[in-house]
Amino acid sequence: MKKKLKQPLVRVTGLRNRRPHNDEICYRNSDLLDTLIDFLGLKNYAALARELQVSPPIISKIKNGTLPVSAAILIRMHEVSGLSILELRACMGDDRKRFGIKD
Repeated sequence: MKKKLKQPLVRVTGLRNRRPHNDEICYRNSDLLDTLIDFLGLKNYAALARELQVSPPIISKIKNGTLPVSAAILIRMHEVSGLSILELRACMGDDRKRFGIKD
């Protein structure tokens, strides 16, 4: 008699906490945040949150991948750092040439 292995339950509540599908692209949000911390000469994520004028839980959720980098956050990163949007997108692995809805 074989024992059944228990698989952990995946708790998904709402759109924010959904896991990416296999066909979706996963970006490296933590690399983007680490690059900004190094570029701005900050000590930690809390200092980055103060610099971007967002709450620390927002930065934590972006770092952990539960919240995507929104356009407003990306523009704020551009304003604070002086890096172009293309450079910021490249830091997180977004190399798309075209935006919008997939065909």
